[in-house]
Amino acid sequence: MPGVVQPSDLGEPLGPLPQEFAAIVRPELPSLIKEIGLEVTRAYPEYARLLDGPYGQGIRVGVEQSISVFVDQVAEPAAPSPLRDEMCRRFGRFEAYEGRSLDQLQGAYRLGARIALRRAKKVGRRYNLSPTMMLTFADALFSYVDELEALSREGYLEVRAASGDHTDTLRRRLLHLVLAGRPVPRTAIAELCEQTGWVLPEEVTLVAVRHSADLGRLGADRDVLVDFTDPQPHLLIPGPFDEMRRRMLDHALPGARAAIGLTVPTALASDSIRWARRVLELVDAGVIDDAPVILCEDHLITLWLLSDPVLLDRLARRELAPMAGISANRRERLTETLRIWLDTRGTAAQMGELLDVHPQTVRYRMRNLESIFGEQLVDPESRFSTEAVLRAMRLRTRSDDTPL
Repeated sequence: MPGVVQPSDLGEPLGPLPQEFAAIVRPELPSLIKEIGLEVTRAYPEYARLLDGPYGQGIRVGVEQSISVFVDQVAEPAAPSPLRDEMCRRFGRFEAYEGRSLDQLQGAYRLGARIALRRAKKVGRRYNLSPTMMLTFADALFSYVDELEALSREGYLEVRAASGDHTDTLRRRLLHLVLAGRPVPRTAIAELCEQTGWVLPEEVTLVAVRHSADLGRLGADRDVLVDFTDPQPHLLIPGPFDEMRRRMLDHALPGARAAIGLTVPTALASDSIRWARRVLELVDAGVIDDAPVILCEDHLITLWLLSDPVLLDRLARRELAPMAGISANRRERLTETLRIWLDTRGTAAQMGELLDVHPQTVRYRMRNLESIFGEQLVDPESRFSTEAVLRAMRLRTRSDDTPL
């Protein structure tokens, strides 16, 4: 390591550290662990972000284990360290999942070693430890770092050895479990998160994609879960669908049609994809205008009004029952006039322009409507129900008028 004289360069055979050294160093561990954590996260901001995430506690345990086991092995060289070994392998796996080399992790290990050596020099002066003792410590410390790196390399290579197809399969299974919601055990999701290196977000946005033969391997962000093997292709975006995600989608799915569901808590992911797929259905039906990317957020009223066709028919029969005995042509004219009035509350002249009839005709129709419906047009709740029915029927008419 640059700037550090390795004991092997001196040609002196160095023995193991005396067990008493552990008793000297152990009181330093709490403050040393904190100092190493601060210096490493300052040098590698990515690790600072991870410490604030859902795996932060596990990372802290791994760091503490890596430092504490060194002292434990001085006191008892044959002591096993299964937790430390597994945590180091996990660090390596995570670097592989993130698509990085091991350089950053190795740099963090070696930075930690330099900080520990700096602290050891202070302790050495305090206890008048001999130069040979300090050289022995440095030799043991850097040998220990080599051991940590080797363990992390095992985990790293374990992931790299797994085929990309296997990882894709695990990520699709994870996506299916998230969409399934309860009663899927959270432990099952947590296990797949661990295997794939995916961090479970608090909120998600689901995207429904219109099936196309051009859908190949998606070049999406690494944290996006995708399933294009499903008859209804879809993907999950952690967090909201912002401008950055829009650019990603445009790049990853050029020419494809997609409906963006609402951003919801992860437990409600199935609702987001249900709404997105419903938007695509309404596009196919001609109710919603087609576009490369359609936001559910822009069509909430339409989704609500057409969410249950059978219930809509039942509600329409109830609200429009007063016109049941009127001829079809007259009923259609009155219904359209009533809809315009509920939408605009306009004057006879304004409504006449929209209906393309004389204002006197509007007044005549309104008197008929008041006679037919009576208090139903006065009572706010009844009026709201009637307006909702007429808007939904208008939307559905667009579907019926769409040529097959």
